[in-house]
Amino acid sequence: MAVQFAVRGDYIQLDQLLKAAGLVDSGGAAHAAVEQGQVRVDGAVESRKRAKLRPGQRVRFAGEEIELVAAE
Repeated sequence: MAVQFAVRGDYIQLDQLLKAAGLVDSGGAAHAAVEQGQVRVDGAVESRKRAKLRPGQRVRFAGEEIELVAAE
């Protein structure tokens, strides 16, 4: 089951999402996870650390799934 994360504005960068969701302790850890191919966006490995993610997308990392939703 996916955890929902509210995106304020049009998008959130992948590295910022991993930190904000508490999946990594730092931006460096987020960058390392992306570089190592550990992060999937909509089922595909994402290699861009600062990929712009928008509501409706899903991110998988470390056994967790995050569904992005628009903030109300």
